[in-house]
Amino acid sequence: MPPGSPASATALPLRPAPSRMRRALPGWSLLALPLASLIAAPLVAVLVSAAVPAGAVWHHIATTTLSEMLANSALLAVLVGLMVASAGAVSAWLVTACRFPGRDLLEVALLLPMAMPAYVCGYAYTWLLDVAGPVQTGLRNLTGLSWGQYWFPEIRSLPGAALMLAMVLYPYVYLLCRAAFQQQSVCLIEASRTLGHSLPRVFLHLALPLARPAIIGGVALALMEVLADFGTVQHFAVRTFTTGIYEAWFGLGDRGAASQLAACLMGLVAMLLALEQASRGGRRFHPTTNRHPPLRPVALSGWKAALAMLACAMPVVLGFLVPAGTLFALMLQVGDPLDPGRFLPFARNSLVLAGITALAGVLLAGFLAWSARLHPRPPQRLAVRVAGLGYALPGSVIAVGTLVPLGLFDNALDGWMRARFGISTGLLLSGGIAALVFAYLVRFLAVALSAVESGLARIRPSLRDAARVLGARPGGAVLRVELPLARGSLLTAFLLVFVDTMKELPAT
Repeated sequence: MPPGSPASATALPLRPAPSRMRRALPGWSLLALPLASLIAAPLVAVLVSAAVPAGAVWHHIATTTLSEMLANSALLAVLVGLMVASAGAVSAWLVTACRFPGRDLLEVALLLPMAMPAYVCGYAYTWLLDVAGPVQTGLRNLTGLSWGQYWFPEIRSLPGAALMLAMVLYPYVYLLCRAAFQQQSVCLIEASRTLGHSLPRVFLHLALPLARPAIIGGVALALMEVLADFGTVQHFAVRTFTTGIYEAWFGLGDRGAASQLAACLMGLVAMLLALEQASRGGRRFHPTTNRHPPLRPVALSGWKAALAMLACAMPVVLGFLVPAGTLFALMLQVGDPLDPGRFLPFARNSLVLAGITALAGVLLAGFLAWSARLHPRPPQRLAVRVAGLGYALPGSVIAVGTLVPLGLFDNALDGWMRARFGISTGLLLSGGIAALVFAYLVRFLAVALSAVESGLARIRPSLRDAARVLGARPGGAVLRVELPLARGSLLTAFLLVFVDTMKELPAT
């Protein structure tokens, strides 16, 4: 290319910018790894606490209830995995590949159960289906039978708990599968239809195998939530690792046994993540070109359209409308149901905690994500990965890992202050909201990181380079160019962390 050409004149000033940026960044960018290590401290605390010699409580648990916890946790994971994979994949395929009445509304409504905590859903269905509930009472009045003269499924059981969890966790699979189906090459699907394959056969033999990574990823997220659940299994009287952790700590007063159970649960989560990675086998499922038209939905009519509507409406009805309607009916049965004085303190606490956590999560995720983007060296990339480990751990495990080191610090400080000044500091850190917000950050920082990183990936680095050429400093280029472009992703991260914090129970 001739030296005087316009392209050459444009390209030459861009070359010095990266080197100046590399010299300017390490001063603040190297803080990323220490911050990520602080977020990962509860994991280390659990492992250290679990390394102490086993006591009488641990021996009692190991010889009596440990096998039951393991069996129940495994069976619960299998049942929920099968249900969320079926409901999520089928509903995602129907709203993507088919056109039927109510499709546009159901495509959005299928996300609503994600806003319903599983334990709240469990409370609602227990009230509806229990012996004294309206369903069985109406059945006895209608048939004239007495209790014990008819068969009715027991809702407070392991299958019942699995159903409650599946009804609110299938959106993980639905979201990922819908995106996968929308990105699949229409050429393959049209070729299969041309060869005479029906739409169900195309789904089973072509679309479903191509979407396997999305299905496995969604199921893995759902199963991590299952292993983290406490409220649902506690209400349904199902003994799992999370209930065992609470019993060991608060019931038997043995923090070491609780940490050892938490370490066992961490091992199960690690095995789950390893299986998820191994199932992919290094394969990639994506089209070789983006130059293909989007998938054209097939119009359904008659009984096929009715069946598609029913298949997509049932998860919404069972996972959101029924429990929400039940809660509303129960609210109307009490006096002054909308009296703000009764619920204002609870709402204020929830909103304040969720707001603080979401704001801190977005700030920390933005710092780590931009650090890795502007200074992409191994320490910065490692910091992002380490900071995201908490999402794979249950809230009860994070609570154990948070309270153990903070409690040791509080006790040591209190003893020192008593000995020197005769003053008791009490539970300075572990007894306040700081410990709770920190546990929330450990749990949900990965959610904020995912949203921020996906937004930054859509911003071309050449925009920042152009700002540098015009004289902007690295920080100024980020604040004036990239930050406004990433506002949508930052808002998404804030909302996701806010909603997850509002729903969180085990750590709280």
